[in-house]
Amino acid sequence: MLRLEKRPQPSQFWTSITPVLAVLTTMLAGGLMFAALGKDPFLAIKTIFYDPLFSEQFASYSRPQLLVKAGPLILIAIGLSLGFRAGIWNIGAEGQYIMGAICGAAVALSLYPLDSFIVFPLAVLAGLLGGLFWAMIPAILKTRFRTNEILVSLLLVYVAEQLLASVSLGLLRNPEGGGFPGSRNLQQYDAVANRELIAATGMHWGVVMAFVAVIAAHVMLSRHILGFQIRLAGQAPRAARFAGVMPKRLVILCLGISGALAGLAGVFEVTGPAGQISIDFNVGYGFTAIIVAFLGRLHPIGILLAGLLMALTYIGGELAQFMLGVPAAAIQAFQGMLLFFLLAFDVLSNYRLQFGRREVA
Repeated sequence: MLRLEKRPQPSQFWTSITPVLAVLTTMLAGGLMFAALGKDPFLAIKTIFYDPLFSEQFASYSRPQLLVKAGPLILIAIGLSLGFRAGIWNIGAEGQYIMGAICGAAVALSLYPLDSFIVFPLAVLAGLLGGLFWAMIPAILKTRFRTNEILVSLLLVYVAEQLLASVSLGLLRNPEGGGFPGSRNLQQYDAVANRELIAATGMHWGVVMAFVAVIAAHVMLSRHILGFQIRLAGQAPRAARFAGVMPKRLVILCLGISGALAGLAGVFEVTGPAGQISIDFNVGYGFTAIIVAFLGRLHPIGILLAGLLMALTYIGGELAQFMLGVPAAAIQAFQGMLLFFLLAFDVLSNYRLQFGRREVA
């Protein structure tokens, strides 16, 4: 008889190896899924993981896209990881990402056609504040009325999506767009366009900010008292209170940083790769960043690597759709398997498999 026995201490070996096992198992299960859909599983896996980086036909286009896709995922996941490590569960980064994009685009469009160096910094600041403000709603409700931040932040995503549709059809709609929904293309507005900083690399200001966030989070968690308080609050809440950690202040701080980084990701995206506010502007970066945060073990360096891996599945998935006719839903299911298998293997960090019946003392 197979049973689970709780370990006295979490296994460091299983904690470090489970992300690798999750990726390998996802490849295996994904291959079976592609075979069931009538596709060559080996060719599908090769198209997703190998061709974007090494194929002579696709690599020149796909490699720069790796940073373009990874930038917002890493930026959002870094913010989420700080809260998760402290036991504060912000599931609504998608809404904060949308609000950052709306606020940043609104400021930029209100100044159109002003050609000044100040327009882009103002738009970025507005995006940061938009995400911060949206994250403060669940933070204040939790600290004042003890509401559940998971439910509140998640429900606010749907509110943000409705606001996005509303401004796309009304307030921010392009007056020269012939009645079609969507704002002006900010990539064509030189004062605010977030273009490539180095040609053919995909590096733009959002990617730069993602790398800065990784370094800042690593220094804070390993060297600063705030990082110590975040780690202590997540591992031993009672000990954290005895050590002088103020739970309410930590909730405000973690949700605020998380919302601000998600808002920055939104404004860099709308002034860069996306180019405009539209009804379908959001593509699920806020939700995918949750997978990235856990796949990276809530560690800044791990999140950097996990963000690049997840971006690879985005680009490879698009290639698989285009070249092999794999349905988009199958690619999304493939990405979701990463989190599923990671959580499944995480059980082995805290429990060991035992065979036979439990001995009665």
